[in-house]
Amino acid sequence: MKRVIIVRHAKTIQYGYDQDYDRTLTDRGEDHADRISQEMFKKGIKPDLIISSPAVRTTQTTKIFARNLGYPTGNVRYVKKLYSGMLTTSFIQMLQEIDDQHTTVMVVGHNPTVYNFMDALLPNFSLDVPTCSTVVIEFDIANWPVLTDYSGKMTHRWIPDLL
Repeated sequence: MKRVIIVRHAKTIQYGYDQDYDRTLTDRGEDHADRISQEMFKKGIKPDLIISSPAVRTTQTTKIFARNLGYPTGNVRYVKKLYSGMLTTSFIQMLQEIDDQHTTVMVVGHNPTVYNFMDALLPNFSLDVPTCSTVVIEFDIANWPVLTDYSGKMTHRWIPDLL
């Protein structure tokens, strides 16, 4: 079995769109990331690889999740295309190229692409993806290269307003 955790960055400041890459989390966003990552930890869901957009808000969200899940922040893999709008075909290809030693991969990104990633991996996905939404998707496969679109099963979903 392989597992993908997709996280939309937490709540950010509502100004500074001309400097979008550098927008930071709000206190509420930090709290949401902290609470959701603690819920993941309680369920025993921990990534052995984290891939993140390098934008400030995703980096901050990633560091909170990593800290609470016992993942070394120095091992986070930053992929610029996750900020600039990676296509779903490129996303699936990125997953297919992951070393099979990794069972659980967490990807932290932005809307609308995180919604598109969830939609590409899950059959009939149509749920809302507010900030800090976190979805766990499992695949009945032993090796990443055989991962295909619409083949996942959502096992967990956390959104801040439901905690």
